[in-house]
Parts: sequence; C-alpha cells; structure tokens
Amino acid sequence: MPKEMWKPGNMLYPVPPVLVTCHNKKGESNMLTVAWAGTICSTPAMLSISVRKERYSHAMLMETGEFVVNLPTEDLVWETDEAGVRSGRDLNKWESLHLHQEEGKILSVPMISECPVNMECKVKQVLELGSHDLFLAEIVAVHVDSALLDEKKRLQLEKAKLLAYSHGQYFGLGNVLGSFGFSVRKGAKKKSSEEKKKSSEEKKKSSEEKKKSSKEKKKEAKKEIKREIKPEKIREKRENPSFKKKKTVVKG
Repeated sequence: MPKEMWKPGNMLYPVPPVLVTCHNKKGESNMLTVAWAGTICSTPAMLSISVRKERYSHAMLMETGEFVVNLPTEDLVWETDEAGVRSGRDLNKWESLHLHQEEGKILSVPMISECPVNMECKVKQVLELGSHDLFLAEIVAVHVDSALLDEKKRLQLEKAKLLAYSHGQYFGLGNVLGSFGFSVRKGAKKKSSEEKKKSSEEKKKSSEEKKKSSKEKKKEAKKEIKREIKPEKIREKRENPSFKKKKTVVKG
C-alpha cells in the first residue's frame, strides 16, 4: 500500500490514558492524566510514566518517589480529559472532578476510588530524556474491584470497560478479538478475508434484526396501550350528559 513519510514524531497508538495520583511530604495530593505509560518488566513488576518537568505533579514525584496508577473507565472519560488539561496549581482536582480518595495499603499516596484498578508504585530511577522525564517504578501493590472477578477469582478485565487514547481521541476497547496464544492452539485456523467479511455481515444482520425486533415490540406495546385505553374513553363518553346515543334503524 502507498505510504507518506513524515518527520519523526510520536505515533505509537493506541495507548492507555491513566490517572496518576501523587503527593508531597506536606500531605498535599494531586492527580494528572498520563498517556505515555507502559509495562517495562515482569519480575519485578515494573511500569513507567513520562512527565514534563513543568507539570505541577513533577515536583511531588521527585520529592516522595511514590505514585499510584489508576485505570479509568469509559464513564470517567470526562474526568480523565479534564485532569490532563487543568493544573493542580489552580484548583483542587479531587473536588472539581468529584472523585474520592481511597487510602493505599503500602504507600501513603491516595488512590482514586472510582477506578477499578489501582497500582501503588515506588520510583526506582528517573531518566531525563528531553521534554519529559521517564519515571521507572516498581509496582508494590495492585488493587482490583471484586466485581471484576468471576466465581474462580479470575480477573475479567474486559468488564471494566477501560479507555484507550489514540492520536488525540478517546476510545472504548470494543470487542474481544482473541486471547494470548490463541493463534497456536490446537485446531486454530486463521480466518480468510472472505470469512471475516461473512462474520462481519452476520454480526451486522444480527444487530439489524435486534433493532427491528425492538421496534416491533414498541409498536405492539403502543397497540396494547390503545386497546386498554379505548374502553375507558367509550365509558367516559357514555357517562357524559352531552353524549347522544344514535338510534338504530331496522330496515324491514
């Protein structure tokens, strides 16, 4: 396929927009939205966040070396955006965004109660890269909403409806397309373009049928209401003194 070459820039999308909470030694806390966050190590469990030096939270991160990564949901897209475009220097984001603090178990940094997943992190290293400083941190505790666990305590993260950020826009994650290792499982077969097209058409047809069924149900409900109301209207007319019963003429 034909492509254009652009100047160097950040085009690694989509990414997870996360709400990072932090505090200073005075006990003052803040939150900021970070789109440049990622997993960097499994053992020990580590992640990274990139923050500009001029951000209000940067000094807090440098002072205490602690923060919490909170994963926002689709319902928190407004709060996620506002936390990124407004500064903690000008307002208390906890109050303005109506979000609630939850006490951490390992660190003293507050977590966001409304977020279904919270990761307490301890900074291990800070790399000065240029426009941003890269904070490499170890995850010391993970908190997960119990509503996301099935009867066997397995995490069903897809139920959380987390956010994705891509080139200036927020998205929901959409449908599950596969799971880790599904391509090499026994009996696994890659779908051809025709099979994918057929599957897509079937989903579309199913969706249209559901909409049609919903419309028909609404029509039936309206008819039922009319049937229920009609006798009452007739009764009201008959009880009205001005109502005149028509004479029935029998033709012989």
